[in-house]
Amino acid sequence: MGLLEQVTGPLGEQVAQRGLGVVAAGGFVAFIVVVVVLNVLKQLLLRNPNEPPVVFHWFPVIGSTITYGIDPYKFFFANRAKYGDVFTFILLGKKTTVYLGRQGNEFILNGKIKDVNAEEVYTVLTTPVFGSDVVYDCPNAKLMEQKKFMKIGLTTEAFKSYVPIIQDEVESFVKRSSQFKGQKGTTDIVDVMAEITIYTASHSLQGKEVRDKFDSELAALYHDLDMGFTPVNFMLHWAPLPHNRARDHAQRTVAGIYMDIIKRRRVSDKGKKSDIMWQLMQSTYKDGTPVPDKEIAHMMIALLMAGQHSSSSSSAWIMLRLASRPDIMEELYQEQLRVLGPDLPPLQYEDLAKLTMHQNVLKEVLRLHTPIHSILRKVKSPMPVAGTKFVIPSSHTLLASPGCTSRDAEYFPNPMMWDPHRWEAGSTGVIGTDNVEEETFDYGYGLISKGAKSPYLPFGAGRHRCIGEQFANVQLITIMATMVREFKFRNIDGGKTVVPTDYTSLFTRPTSPAVVEWERRDKA
Repeated sequence: MGLLEQVTGPLGEQVAQRGLGVVAAGGFVAFIVVVVVLNVLKQLLLRNPNEPPVVFHWFPVIGSTITYGIDPYKFFFANRAKYGDVFTFILLGKKTTVYLGRQGNEFILNGKIKDVNAEEVYTVLTTPVFGSDVVYDCPNAKLMEQKKFMKIGLTTEAFKSYVPIIQDEVESFVKRSSQFKGQKGTTDIVDVMAEITIYTASHSLQGKEVRDKFDSELAALYHDLDMGFTPVNFMLHWAPLPHNRARDHAQRTVAGIYMDIIKRRRVSDKGKKSDIMWQLMQSTYKDGTPVPDKEIAHMMIALLMAGQHSSSSSSAWIMLRLASRPDIMEELYQEQLRVLGPDLPPLQYEDLAKLTMHQNVLKEVLRLHTPIHSILRKVKSPMPVAGTKFVIPSSHTLLASPGCTSRDAEYFPNPMMWDPHRWEAGSTGVIGTDNVEEETFDYGYGLISKGAKSPYLPFGAGRHRCIGEQFANVQLITIMATMVREFKFRNIDGGKTVVPTDYTSLFTRPTSPAVVEWERRDKA
């Protein structure tokens, strides 16, 4: 009997434990089933007729987050076909109301400050990366003053000085980079353009002292800052995750580097410079307070991070599209020879407007590859939607997608075809953009076009419209023109396809790696 007890005792415990495990698993499954059933019944039986329809979803909290995150444009157009321009979906547990089309862009991007708020949505991402007291970590009136300060450094005179700097940076990179050794080869163009854009932006906007740092310490730190923009940080920006600890260390270190540069400039610089850092060093708020060095440092981080994301992505898309269409790349080269002369003199600011095909390539890239696919605003007071019975409650977040409008066949026939020629005068490839009467308004940083009535809004609209629009044009056209002078690109397989879009970040970008073939031009 003792032997039997010794054997059956442990076995009995094992059987009992397995039984409890089965019961626990069964209970968990039952709980999930109940949650799903209740969620479905809620959607079917508790609809509010005064709110937009909610996209059907099986699981609460998760909602449509995964489907939306995989391909936002596919998600938007599919639900537009079901529900119309206005619908709501669950994004990370929050009710997010989408309003597509021109009316949606106007409704959201030009919403009154008492009705919509950007700060409450984005501060959890931007403040840990940029730093305190700037951008979305300050009252809107202060942000408008900060934008006015930086806009002073984005003048025609400044742009004239930037063009030779940008061209020289591109040419110097091509000469020293291991990616372009020999007469021909292959390269991951996404990585190449990321380097080129950070060098050109830092040197032109912030001066040689900042640019020189990127050969050593700043590049790695900016990568760590970039990781702070991962979408999961909408919910977990506070969490002591490895990428957040690296972000916080990078923010403190980069801010310190900028402040050291500012201090040295205050001691040694005698004459006025054209870069934005110098402009901020001379600026005072309306109440007479000089802009503190700490805020200047944080604005410098914001300036470079904002421009780097969009310009890096856009420049990579330009090169990828040209690699898919070597005939277009050759058109650009021939345009430079024809317009600027067979000796191809150094580029000047005045040359950029003359290169109309280059401008059209940029327009078409920004049309199909709008840098930001979703623009969010927190609803502050109930907002009736004109022409409908809907009222958007203050518990919702609003979402505009100007990129959807620029993919709409109503305005851009055969919208998914990349065709720079559609922008030529007399072409039928663009409809409804020529006679749009744009209202202008001064939000506190100068008179600008509100812009939301146009179907083409790659830089947003309203009070938060990107102030770097003109600089981006100068930077991207100069980079494009310089690369066209240096190389011929083509896809490795010789085809016209391009890599898929990566939507995992807040900024749309090409999936990496994106390898293209290059061949140096014979300049003899």
